Amino acid sequence: MTAWRTEGGTDIDRTRPLRFTFDGRTVEGFAGDTVASALLAGGISVLGRSFKYHRPRGLWGAGVEEPNALVAIAGAMPNTRATQVPAADGLAVRSVNAEPSAENDRRAFIDAFARFIPAAFYYKSFMFPDWHLFEPRIRQMAGLGTLDAGLRTPSFAEQVNHHCDVLVVGAGPSGLLAARKALRDGRRVVLCDDGRQAGGSLLHRAATIEGRPGVEWAADVAAELVGAGALVLTGTTAFGIYDHRLVGLSQTGADAAPDRLWRVRAGAIVLATGAIERPLPFGNNDLPGVMSAEAALVYLRRFGVAAGRKVVVATNNGLAYETAEALAAAGAAVTVVDYRPDAPVPAGLRVLKGLSVVSARGRGAVRAVRLSDGSALEADAVLASGGFTPTVHLYCQAQGRLDWRDDILAFVPGRPVEGVAVVGAAAGDFGLPEDLADAARSDFGIVAAWPKPRAKERVWIDLQNDVTAKDVELAVRENFVSVEHLKRYTTLGMATDQGKTSNVNGLALMAEITGRRIPEVGTTTYRPPFTPVPFASFAGARSGTRMNPLRRLPLEGEHRADGAVFREYGGWLRPAFYGAGPEDARIQAEAAAARTGVALFDGSPLGKIEVIGPDAAPFLDFIYYNTVSTLAPGRCRYGFILTEAGNIYDDGVLVRLDDNRFVVSCSSSHVAGVHGLLEEWRQDRFDRRRVFVHNATAEMATLTVTGPRAPALLAATGLDAALDDAALPHMAVVSGAFEGVPVRIARVSFTGERSYEISV
Repeated sequence: MTAWRTEGGTDIDRTRPLRFTFDGRTVEGFAGDTVASALLAGGISVLGRSFKYHRPRGLWGAGVEEPNALVAIAGAMPNTRATQVPAADGLAVRSVNAEPSAENDRRAFIDAFARFIPAAFYYKSFMFPDWHLFEPRIRQMAGLGTLDAGLRTPSFAEQVNHHCDVLVVGAGPSGLLAARKALRDGRRVVLCDDGRQAGGSLLHRAATIEGRPGVEWAADVAAELVGAGALVLTGTTAFGIYDHRLVGLSQTGADAAPDRLWRVRAGAIVLATGAIERPLPFGNNDLPGVMSAEAALVYLRRFGVAAGRKVVVATNNGLAYETAEALAAAGAAVTVVDYRPDAPVPAGLRVLKGLSVVSARGRGAVRAVRLSDGSALEADAVLASGGFTPTVHLYCQAQGRLDWRDDILAFVPGRPVEGVAVVGAAAGDFGLPEDLADAARSDFGIVAAWPKPRAKERVWIDLQNDVTAKDVELAVRENFVSVEHLKRYTTLGMATDQGKTSNVNGLALMAEITGRRIPEVGTTTYRPPFTPVPFASFAGARSGTRMNPLRRLPLEGEHRADGAVFREYGGWLRPAFYGAGPEDARIQAEAAAARTGVALFDGSPLGKIEVIGPDAAPFLDFIYYNTVSTLAPGRCRYGFILTEAGNIYDDGVLVRLDDNRFVVSCSSSHVAGVHGLLEEWRQDRFDRRRVFVHNATAEMATLTVTGPRAPALLAATGLDAALDDAALPHMAVVSGAFEGVPVRIARVSFTGERSYEISV
């Protein structure tokens, strides 16, 4: 791939050069570049390695759809798309899933063993002699970027709640038009777009709107919106639609500003989310240098970077011709391979009609393509356009259902959803809105170019997760013919891009193999988030002690006076041991005291949850693995709680004070969880008037006296309670008093010695 800088580039400022490093190599760029555009301009074609086979991968897209160019930024989050990271002076960028670099990955040899690790190999391979011999190594190789354990964000992400009459998602021509109309109708409008500026496709596609160039029209409309009081959020992704038109927005902070999470409640939502270009299926279509035709136009027009000098534009539709004409005008030698036999041929372009690309050739990067007539073309860039998939994720999250349109070979929004409208390319209208009277109409015109079974060479369906056409065929042979089963068996669409470029091709291949139509195969469930959202944005300022404040014992002062050394256990600051000297020696001395004399332990953080009412016993029978209802009043029993999956969640001692009153003890770190679990099941399965749950953990301090001399110590304190074996046998409880204050004493031992838990 021999990309090069051209004149122009609307997004870059050539008077402000910058430098950063990629895998230790210096890269030059300009202010306004993304990391991806600067790498492309610098002639760096291998930007990463594939997830499974460690094949070299280059740029495919120019935005959120990018499946290959995931990078790690020093001091920032890993697995960030290079297409969305602004280039900056001094930035240190590394490829992920490659060591020591993307160009020279020591695990590249894995691709030679691809036949032994097909889809779902981990379900049926390496079982002899024992899976656990292989599992650690396989797990070590899994994953992409690695999170820096020392990463600290300079500021907390902000969180904002907002209300509006109309929320428009997408600031392309359709979104801008919808926002302007709503604002002129007197509505309160919020407009968001994941790009750094409003305009969408107008930023790279030529258009004249209302007598002005499209990019100028977009800037003027955005300025009008802001001036009239609309809230325009750029660099902001709508990642999910939830109940009652609640929309989550993730805004990336610019110029060291913190990220911001918006929760917007909208009266109406307009989705102008555009469409994503699909790859064409042909052999070795994952080689660096094979990229989206639409993305190539973005890099040329916005960043002044031509994708190659010998360019093959492979297309099954009419929208790729603007890319071909623009690159030819920039000086590239362009050949269009148009799958349509009756395609109109514009003047000045070499067009091969009715042919298709069978395979790409090259080692480490594309060097040529082989066509369906057996001929070959030299190429250092193959710009593929397999049609466009409307971005319907948010519509489906709003409970929308999709319809299939044969004329555009894509799923589009079907039945209306209350309060949600879909416009523009997201609705399958790939031209400019009809409301813009002087907008030029585009001739889309598309023919099918779906993957075919039994291909001789490997055809990649999911570029990030290394899912090939043969993997889909294997899934069908093994009877995974449900689209949801296909997804999970092959991991098709389960990568960080969530199948934005791969899902429809995968569905088409499944349909071909099983003899069904694509809409009969169906689609997988679209779930939020649309793109990854940092956990820090959801946490906001709720981190560390702001999230989980450190709790302290009532007797902390007394413990410190006795020389206690404190540690954090389960969110509580508690004594770890007492006195000076080596830690191990002090702990052993305390253990010896519990065995031969007497020791005191502050167990106040242990959970004390009261369950009260006529249905308390059957309620606890339902919650605990043990049968609790047979426990006699005044007695204790050890028990444990299971999750719905049958795993042990927590264990502890249950105390029955009388027929209708129990005390549930649980570990200190699980108090909130156990209390929440009890309350959830109480409200879901039981009569809330007949059983009550009360968390008394913070109301009562608990001291445990343990050891052979424990009775003598308690007798010396003047504790008013019968502590002999007849009155208080093991696993029993009695009431007493200390200096007139009621206490509860349980004969429970966790040391193996005689112990008394005293709660007051």
